[in-house]
Amino acid sequence: MSNSDQTASFLLRFTQKIFEDEKGESNVQWRGKVSHVQGNDVKNFSELKDAMQFIQEKLSALTLSSIEADDSIEDKEGLLNKSLDIWKRLAKNYPKMVVDVIKDPKAQVSQIQEQLTSKAEEISSKLDLNALKPPSKSDINILSEQISSLTKLVHSLEDKIGALTAKK
Repeated sequence: MSNSDQTASFLLRFTQKIFEDEKGESNVQWRGKVSHVQGNDVKNFSELKDAMQFIQEKLSALTLSSIEADDSIEDKEGLLNKSLDIWKRLAKNYPKMVVDVIKDPKAQVSQIQEQLTSKAEEISSKLDLNALKPPSKSDINILSEQISSLTKLVHSLEDKIGALTAKK
């Protein structure tokens, strides 16, 4: 069985079309385009299930390409089923997530902002930000004085070692 890592990235774009039907009532239609980034394949869709099917096909093909020819049928089926389990969970919840974003985009943006803020706080709590700030001029002057002092001490020690060595 192959142990290589595989990456699949997809870009989803949605376009909203607002129009009047034959009765003069306002309607909305969402259309979209899903792109497989690594393969440069594109699928236009008006039903989200078509985008999900496209993604599932690409992920299945990627998994199958990772399976070596000499693997047993059971190994191949097991690996493909494990790979698709993750996809099935995403496909089950994704339509609801998209609908939630369409219904209340501000709430979704707020949720994303909260997640970003939480992660930023988590990261900053692990970092010593004071250690990352640039040194001030006084810090540089103190370091320079300490280096000069240490240099004088090293020269003094060298002289004393030289004198001791010469006495032997």
